[in-house]
Amino acid sequence: MHRTCIRFVSLIAVILLSWACNNQGGRKGPYDTPTSGTIYISADESFKPIIDSEVKVFESSFPDAKLVISYKPEADCFRDLIKDSTRMIIVTRGLSREEDQFYRDSIHYAPLFGQLAYDAVAVIVNNKSKDTIMNMDDLRALLAGKSRTDLEPVMDGVKETSTVRYLIDSVMQGQPLGKQVVAARSSQGVLNYVAQTPNAVGFIGVSWIGDQDDTAQIHFLEKVKVVALKCGTCLAETYVKPYPANIALKRYPMVRGLFYILKENWSGLGNNFVNFLQYERGQLIFRRAYLVPSRMNFEIRDMQISN
Repeated sequence: MHRTCIRFVSLIAVILLSWACNNQGGRKGPYDTPTSGTIYISADESFKPIIDSEVKVFESSFPDAKLVISYKPEADCFRDLIKDSTRMIIVTRGLSREEDQFYRDSIHYAPLFGQLAYDAVAVIVNNKSKDTIMNMDDLRALLAGKSRTDLEPVMDGVKETSTVRYLIDSVMQGQPLGKQVVAARSSQGVLNYVAQTPNAVGFIGVSWIGDQDDTAQIHFLEKVKVVALKCGTCLAETYVKPYPANIALKRYPMVRGLFYILKENWSGLGNNFVNFLQYERGQLIFRRAYLVPSRMNFEIRDMQISN
């Protein structure tokens, strides 16, 4: 009887220990700490340059921390969030009410999410192209296949990417893309295609062409040109490029957000990385890449140039 009791107590202890380990918000032994360990993050491929920069600085500050980033279409990032191995995703929106409830029901808490920066969808053309200014009607006609020009739109896929979703939802207002849209495999593929195709018009996240300290981006800007779009809020007819001031003031018409969604309900490596992204060092990296920080004040000053 005594042995039976001991076995029963031991079994209960094993069950409780197993339950505790499986309810640590993604903690898998050995546990990570705010400054050490390894976590897996899925990030929207259209933000690869800026996220690479953020991770490089973070890991140099915390040598015992390892962030394993997988870049993929936005829809795949959301699918990864369901997996135990994925601690965090970086995408262009937060959780919907239905998604929030799903996680509350399945893992008994809702992942944290918040906006880190404002991004823009930049329009690029071949360096030989003369089509350097456009308005939104021009873009809608081009994307719908109703343009009277021979311009050829190209983007990072035809479905499930954040850029495609933004163009369908916000530019096309739910209407489908035309059959002439070219699908590159990645943002890098869009850059390559536009650089090699005189009549191509590419759609790409601004962080791919905004970092003036990145030699690769400077090299590509010698092969492509950034299109100026008609400002929808300006009093006079004005065409603007996706510079930070135009993004911050919504003068540039194709602005979107950059969000984190974190599946960690304890103080681990994921929370420390989010804090890094939200505060000064991380926010300054966003600003350097032409994104507009959402957590740090961005001053815009009027200047007069005198001869």
